[in-house]
Amino acid sequence: MKTMTGLDRLVADNFQSLKNQKVGLLVHPASVDSRLRHARDVFLEAEVNVCTLFGPQHGLMGQTQDNMIEWEGGQETGTGIPIHSLYGEHRKPTAEMLAGLDVLVVDLQDVGARYYTFIWTMLLCMEACAEAGVAVMVLDRPNPLGGVMTEGNVLDLEYKSFVGLAPIPMRHSLTIGEMALFFRHWAELEVELEVVTCKNLHRRSSFATNGLPWVFPSPNMPTLDTAFVYPGGCLLEGTQLSEGRGTTRPFEIFGAPYVDGRALADHLTSLKLPGATYRPLEFEPTFHKFAGQVCGGIQVHVQDRLKFESVLVYTAAISFIRQMWPDEFAWKEPPYEYETVKLPIDILAGGQSWRQDVEAGRDPWAMKKEWDSKLLPFGILTEGFRQYGG
Repeated sequence: MKTMTGLDRLVADNFQSLKNQKVGLLVHPASVDSRLRHARDVFLEAEVNVCTLFGPQHGLMGQTQDNMIEWEGGQETGTGIPIHSLYGEHRKPTAEMLAGLDVLVVDLQDVGARYYTFIWTMLLCMEACAEAGVAVMVLDRPNPLGGVMTEGNVLDLEYKSFVGLAPIPMRHSLTIGEMALFFRHWAELEVELEVVTCKNLHRRSSFATNGLPWVFPSPNMPTLDTAFVYPGGCLLEGTQLSEGRGTTRPFEIFGAPYVDGRALADHLTSLKLPGATYRPLEFEPTFHKFAGQVCGGIQVHVQDRLKFESVLVYTAAISFIRQMWPDEFAWKEPPYEYETVKLPIDILAGGQSWRQDVEAGRDPWAMKKEWDSKLLPFGILTEGFRQYGG
């Protein structure tokens, strides 16, 4: 049966729980119902008293193309409703932004990876609402990667940043509603929280099986395939390798002018990494790293999503490139996502150990074994907040 998101369920209930409430609404491009109507429009058409709009990284409607580009708020054309940016001067709502609200409604499509900043915007909003006495309602949406597999290391809080503010793994397997419940417990937030759960959602389902349309939640997350490679692919942002921004398949395509794509593809194939095929290619980014230059590299073609382990694959790829071309390869220098001292790769990886293992030429399978030992405690910690079975 087709999954109903939290927004769809609110629509079906004619917004009864928001009657006579002064509402703030945190949304982005993928905040749509089953008819592809944006939440902002649906709320206004239902005459919900939307007093304030908030937008996360990339803007209310995904206006800012690249990462680390701030945007400013203003007023919505036609309605005059104030719009507040939560990716600029403020990442956490101020008391003034929340003044007069009864409830802040969060409707954001996450992609299941620790670095994706929308869950951290939600956490900061929950903190602000706890301080201001404003209730929070999270409209749940499926985790596109499903709710079973976790991957990668768990964040060391010494390396927390806007790409990781809580001790969760690189691929976390929670929906955004489940994450909100976990955050309230972990951060000990005294906030009134309601999660409007999805209907007909099971832990093993994803967008490939639940009948929902894919709307890219950020400009470089164009397809469901992108979401599946992202938990490992985002580590490329901590290097001077092109992560494929400026191509039509970011994170699936990556490389650099000095990389021999055939050698990289052959190496990854030899490691018998499950679930994907690696196709050598050349590409020319239209913007970002190596814009206008021909790069060698590969495209990762995910063929079995149930077996594919993105963090393992991209760890192996980055390690091989560093070993093969040590004079050309480099880690990206700060600043990155508001961190000005620590290396971007360390805050992405959640500590120094991942980089140190790569620099030491450690076997990726051995690295994975160490990560996996810490995933079971995370699963136990979050078990009580998982809302869906199956």
